[in-house]
Amino acid sequence: MTAAFFIAGTDTEVGKTYIASTLLRAAASQGLTTLAVKPVAAGCEETPEGRRNEDALQLQAAMTEDLPYELVNPVVLQEPLSPHLAARHEGVEISVQELAAHCRRMMERSVDLVLIEGAGGWRVPLNAREDMSDLAKELGLPVILVVDMKLGCLNHALLTVEAIERDGLSLAGWIANQSQPQPMAARTENLQTLMQRLSAPCLGQVDYQDSRPVIDWALLRRAGLGLAGK
Repeated sequence: MTAAFFIAGTDTEVGKTYIASTLLRAAASQGLTTLAVKPVAAGCEETPEGRRNEDALQLQAAMTEDLPYELVNPVVLQEPLSPHLAARHEGVEISVQELAAHCRRMMERSVDLVLIEGAGGWRVPLNAREDMSDLAKELGLPVILVVDMKLGCLNHALLTVEAIERDGLSLAGWIANQSQPQPMAARTENLQTLMQRLSAPCLGQVDYQDSRPVIDWALLRRAGLGLAGK
């Protein structure tokens, strides 16, 4: 049975792709088959093969399934802006229904783990009416939240979790990621505050560019990852 999660972040540039890639590689090391989808990416390079987004390429390299880039990242926009603005500048209309249909097709594949990675934060607009959270709601997947451990993370994390739960979705857990070289002041105390205040467990703590992050696989199993027996 396929386990699937929506990877969200407290903001943009918090390490969603790094964490997702880490989970994909760790799952593969357990003998699991994996794939990931970056439904929308804003900011790309023009290549002979077409537009390519760095985050989507990282996911493509980390997963076990050999899929064409277009299946990993169906909507790739040129400018590194909020998706609704980047799309507007290109005369493109992003549709949550179409993105959800694509993600569902990917989740129907015979793999053990599927990760759907959002863009930006929970409420980043996709068009004039719909946000990234609307895609998450349409898919109905449990959410893994990446929290960037920096000044402001308490407010960002608490508000994001409040929004996730208000939207009727399940928070499988959260991962504390240090995206900058220098740890934040009072990091341990901030972590303890988040552990006390957030409704879901901390699944792991990841130091800056840590090649061997501490992930609680027992908690992930209970969240539905299904590592047992592999």
